[in-house]
Amino acid sequence: MREGPEEERIRRAVTIGVMVVAALLGVVLVSGGATGTATRASSTADGLTPLVGATTTDTATTVAPGATASRTTTSAAAATTTTTTTATTATTATTTATTADPGALPQTDDHPSASGPTFTAGVDGLWEAIRQDRPELGLPFFFPQRAYLQVKAISDPAGDYQHRLIANFEEDVHSLHAQLGTDAADATLVGITVPDDQAVWVQPGEESNQLPYWRVYGSTIQYELDGQTGSFPVTSLISWRGEWYVVHLGAIR
Repeated sequence: MREGPEEERIRRAVTIGVMVVAALLGVVLVSGGATGTATRASSTADGLTPLVGATTTDTATTVAPGATASRTTTSAAAATTTTTTTATTATTATTTATTADPGALPQTDDHPSASGPTFTAGVDGLWEAIRQDRPELGLPFFFPQRAYLQVKAISDPAGDYQHRLIANFEEDVHSLHAQLGTDAADATLVGITVPDDQAVWVQPGEESNQLPYWRVYGSTIQYELDGQTGSFPVTSLISWRGEWYVVHLGAIR
């Protein structure tokens, strides 16, 4: 049966509607596929492993128009350098604390002993001062100036220390070096004898002092030169905070 004009118009309208719907569905499918691909690509990029030996830090920064945001990379070597610097600083601080002037500290009544690392280093320095004719090498074993200022009840302890005690010590070192003769460089230290049993506790008011200390007379340094043994006197040692120090190397004057 042939269609009438009205029926033919309806059929054409339906056909056009179906074609439009099909076209719209095609566009939607194509767009969804592209978005999925982009999402998968982004995920893959986010999963990349940074280069070994470097740490990458992204800093969130508000970027002005026309400017470019930056990325900062800190290498493993830079971290190592920082650690080394910190360790060096800590070591320096420890060394400084260890070598603080004992004369700035208060006196104690600890009985000194002719042994231990401080005493041994002091004796070695005194010996090298004599052997090399360099009095300054023996000064670490000489009674500390700041301790002397605390001990002595005299008008000018600083002047007495420098112009009498140190001046006499330097003179004694030069004299003992001369006794070693021309082969002084070949002399070797054997040891030191300190008569600890003869040490006395000197009270304030004695020997023009205002603080007490241990004192011992009659110590000697033994040495060997050209197969022969010899000795030097260390006339007087006095204590500061439990350590012996030279105060008179030769005669008391």
